[in-house]
Amino acid sequence: MAESIAFTPSASRATIYAELLPQIRALIGAESDLVANLANTAAVLREAFGFFWVGFYLEKDGELVLGPFQGTLACTRIKIGEGVCGTAFAKRETLIVPNVDEFPGHIACSSASRSEIVVPLFARRGTPFGVLDVDSDQLDDFGPDDKTGLEAIAELFRN
Repeated sequence: MAESIAFTPSASRATIYAELLPQIRALIGAESDLVANLANTAAVLREAFGFFWVGFYLEKDGELVLGPFQGTLACTRIKIGEGVCGTAFAKRETLIVPNVDEFPGHIACSSASRSEIVVPLFARRGTPFGVLDVDSDQLDDFGPDDKTGLEAIAELFRN
């Protein structure tokens, strides 16, 4: 039976990430299936922050393929090196895009998306196997607290 995740809605983002991290760790630690854990993590993040879209893309045969997500219809496949997701994966670094319309080669899966943060997911040996993608319908919605918090959550999936 699933347990609910508790957080302080009026707290700062840094505080919410700090409250969520041990709860997500406990939630996914009890389950061995990656897809189930990614799905619950996407749901927790969307519920906690009200982000427009939260999801995961996993590398398969040289492309990023849509995995578990919460939000509107999404792009199914993204080429490595293209768009924000493909670029973050290829560079192996978190990308924060304050205005997606100003990102060269941005792939508009939804015209309502205005800003985005993408965090690579790494295997134990250091190779990326996917990305955590979070979109907002607000410009410049992501900052250092999101980078730190989402990277800590991504680290939980190091396999």
